[in-house]
Order: sequence, then structure tokens, then C-alpha cells
Amino acid sequence: MDTDKTAATSQVKSAARVLDVLDDIAAHGPGTQLQLATRLGIPKSSLHALLRTMCARGWLDTDQTGSVYRLGVHTLTVSSAYIDGDPVLSRASAVMDEIAAATEETVHLGRLEGAEVIYTAKRESKHPLRMYSAVGRRLPAYSTALGRAMLAEMPEDVREPLVPHQIKAITTQTTTDRDALLAIIEKAAQVGYAEESEESCLGVRCFGVALPFSRRSVDALSVAVPISRLKHGREDFIIETLLSVKARLSAMRDNSLVR
Repeated sequence: MDTDKTAATSQVKSAARVLDVLDDIAAHGPGTQLQLATRLGIPKSSLHALLRTMCARGWLDTDQTGSVYRLGVHTLTVSSAYIDGDPVLSRASAVMDEIAAATEETVHLGRLEGAEVIYTAKRESKHPLRMYSAVGRRLPAYSTALGRAMLAEMPEDVREPLVPHQIKAITTQTTTDRDALLAIIEKAAQVGYAEESEESCLGVRCFGVALPFSRRSVDALSVAVPISRLKHGREDFIIETLLSVKARLSAMRDNSLVR
């Protein structure tokens, strides 16, 4: 038996399991050892030592009973280091402040990962607005203005595989007809911005534009507004503000942060 090869395979498998545990708790919340073993398909005997090691290193923590595992403080340290070191987040910060000041509405920065949008930064509205947009959360790209704006910048043959054939409704207003959704994204490609109305959060309308910070459009900005406040030309003003920012950044020679 090739012991070196076996050891290498074991190390990779262990690393994968550590990442699976972190991803699972981030997506589904805290869980007991049995719940995690069931959700991940990992034997309890193997998971026990893994969870103890992750707790000892600060990646996981437990409740007062020691039986429920949740993300530990070290995940926050790593997340903060990512935010501090990401060039797009640094570059977009002033732009988000500008748009938030001009519109007085909630501004989001999002990144495309596969077929999902991850919210990477947020500026709160001066008005109360509750929506599923905490930093680090994920939503399907097809249901958000952020995601549609980025998909619209892609060639059709790249864009279409990222729109599933079976579309899950996020709200009762989500467009679930694939052909209709592709037409909406194509329209966004033509006008330069994307929009959605109550498709990811009831009562809220969003407008988004892709950012020209890389060869592929994988970052975007959006403004989220309660429909009740879209009066007296507010919609046109928000769209014009986003398009103006996008045009200004596109015209800048040093705007590219190639990834």
C-alpha cells in the first residue's frame, strides 16, 4: 500500500469535511453532532474528533450544554480579514456611500458565485426596511436585481446555464417561467440596468447595475426601495443615479481590478 498516497487522501478528505461543517452551519444554523452527521452524511465517530478540534481552534463554539455546535469567533476574524483585503469592497465603499446619500435608500453590494448572489456589503436606509439581505447571505441570482445585472453582462451562452430549468419561487411574485426570466435578463442587457419587484422580498422593488471592476462582471450594486415610496419620479431618479455611477466608473482608466 502506498502510505504517502493514503495519508494525502485522508488529509484532503478531512479538510473537505471541515469546510463542509462550516458551510452547513452557515447555511442551516447550529446543530447537534447527530444533526450535523445526518445532514452531512459523516459517521458520528469521525465527526466527534473533528468537532472537538474545530472548537479548540475557535472555528466552532457550543451552547451551555456542550451539545449544540455553532460558528465560532474565528470565523468572524477570517471574515473581517477578507473584507479588509478585498479590492472591490474597498473601491466600492465610497460609491455606496454616494448612492445611499443621494437616494436615502438601502444600498447593497453583491458578488456572483455560481448561480447565486452573496451580499458583501450594505448601507442601511434612513427609513425602516426589513429584507433578507444581511451581509454574507445568499440568494439565487435570477430573483435579484444584483444577480440579473451581472447575468445581463454575460454572453447568452454563458448566462443561460446559470438560470435553472426548474426555478424555485422566493416569494409569490418571483418569475418562475424560464423563458420569461431570460427575456427579463436580456432586456436588462439592453438598457444597462436590472430590476425586480417583490421577487426576493415582498413590498420591495430593487434596481441594480453591474460594476466594471473585473474582466467578468461578478460584482454589482443595487438600491432597494419599498414600493410605497416609489412616487413622484423616484424610480427614474434611482435608475439615473445608478447608471451615472456605472458610466463614470466605466470611463475611468484605472477602474479595473482584474481578477
